[in-house]
Amino acid sequence: MAPSPRITKHIFVTGGVASSLGKGLTASSLGRLLTSRGLRVTMQKLDPYINVDPGTMNPFQHGEVFVTEDGAETDLDIGHYERFLDRNLSADANVTTGKVYSRVIARERRGEYLGDTVQVIPHITNEIKDRIRAMAEPDPAAGPDADHLIPDVVITEIGGTVGDIESLPFLEAARQIRHDVGRDHVFFLHVSLVPYLAPSGELKTKPTQHSVAQLRNIGIQPDALVCRSDRDIPEGLKRKISLMCDVDNEAVISTPDAPSIYDIPKVLHSEGLDAYVVRRLNLAFKDVDWTTWGDLLERVHQPTETVRIAVVGKYIDLPDAYLSVTEALRAGGFGNRARTEIVWVASDTCATPAGAAAALADVQGILVPGGFGVRGIEGKLGAITYARTHGIPLLGLCLGLQCMVIEAARNLAGLGGANSAEFDATAADPVIATMADQTDVVSGARDMGGTMRLGSYPAKLAPGSLVAEIYGSTLVTERHRHRYEVNNAYRETLQQAGLVISGTSPDSHLVEFVELDRELHPFMVATQAHPEFKSRPTRPHPLFQAFVRAALDYLESERLPIRDDESDPVAVDPADTDGADSDLAVAR
Repeated sequence: MAPSPRITKHIFVTGGVASSLGKGLTASSLGRLLTSRGLRVTMQKLDPYINVDPGTMNPFQHGEVFVTEDGAETDLDIGHYERFLDRNLSADANVTTGKVYSRVIARERRGEYLGDTVQVIPHITNEIKDRIRAMAEPDPAAGPDADHLIPDVVITEIGGTVGDIESLPFLEAARQIRHDVGRDHVFFLHVSLVPYLAPSGELKTKPTQHSVAQLRNIGIQPDALVCRSDRDIPEGLKRKISLMCDVDNEAVISTPDAPSIYDIPKVLHSEGLDAYVVRRLNLAFKDVDWTTWGDLLERVHQPTETVRIAVVGKYIDLPDAYLSVTEALRAGGFGNRARTEIVWVASDTCATPAGAAAALADVQGILVPGGFGVRGIEGKLGAITYARTHGIPLLGLCLGLQCMVIEAARNLAGLGGANSAEFDATAADPVIATMADQTDVVSGARDMGGTMRLGSYPAKLAPGSLVAEIYGSTLVTERHRHRYEVNNAYRETLQQAGLVISGTSPDSHLVEFVELDRELHPFMVATQAHPEFKSRPTRPHPLFQAFVRAALDYLESERLPIRDDESDPVAVDPADTDGADSDLAVAR
């Protein structure tokens, strides 16, 4: 008798009352719990905005753009999914209204609908359903042995708030999925707010009741409710919510604010959510294995040291613009049993030596992240100069590498007119140039969206370099998102000035890593890539772990007593040295 076909279960996560309740973290935490029970889980985000992807959106509005291995520009929640599941996701993991409508309109233009009047139902909803079902299919490249790659569970987060007009087609598609695959194979989890009113001293359930009523109006009855609040919800209120919203009492989950996002799986587990889900979906499962996550929580809550890292950027008013960077820094701290305290520094404040000194005086590491545009560039260069001349560990990412090259060209190689073609098209020394296949985009002759150098690319590292030592290999792969590169015409000049080209593309054409010789600076490293996208809380990225280690070493050196007969190596009389040597002087 042939074995019964494997059936993937679907969990849909919706949100009500207000945005920013943590749907993505709730979904990620549930995914982590199911994974820890031995289930194969994948995740997806349905975003109701009309943009095809967030690649051209303002970071102040949307937060960071998370890049997948296959080069998709996606919502920042995809980063949460990857970090909590500890697995790579693909472009299919992020679906937007823009993608859906673009596909449907393209098919209509090709005549694939055979003269039908194209409508939201069924054409738009069918396209959404196809994309949801695609997550339950194995990778075609895996061949005939791919059955074990079929996920046990697909968790799909529906962006927005119930009641938003933009979300209606996605909610309708989810309702139809339950009808198509059977109610026993679909679970609806609704995240809602239970606010506390200080004047009356009460938690109010009415907003959640109305939110569930809105879901029912479109044909969806939630199976469980995750109730967000700033305090525990008492059992009496849970029973009231259970009665008024028609869910089991054990399916009303209290989730007060947690000490850290990594505690959320423990909170959900203590409330019994994962056990309830596996029972309702009739999933084969094991007990939760807390070995890996428990070790992480110990590192989160019992650090042996605290280190202060400055992130010098221009989007700091919305820290979510650097979400993966901050999570990678924290993970680097966990790997060293340390707490990473992030100091947000507006790049403009470092444009002068005095400003940089004031902003960076009490930090043990400086990170210059990616970005676009000329605003704040002089401040980033000032921060790099401060790090170089004071021996403070520095890590540059993407634009951070380009700024490190510009700073070295100006202050070490004596090229006072050095700049990037992005910031000054007429620069005397364009040490950063437009990539050859990006010139038509920059000129406006080709679309901007989705046209950068995106996704995972290999790099070869110079044997004996600091980065090769950190990675433990001379061949690595990292994710990228950029249009500009180091101008190869200046490579020799930069190297003669002391900049080490420590990593390139396999054909040696594109500079991927630079560093200063360890005789000149203990840790000054930059990469054209975005290694933050591959960091995991349970598996810190080697670059970030080494960077935090260097910051801890710098912190330890600050505590060492200084002998009276020691002179400050930074305080060099310019009359005694030439300019280049003066710039290279570092506090060791």
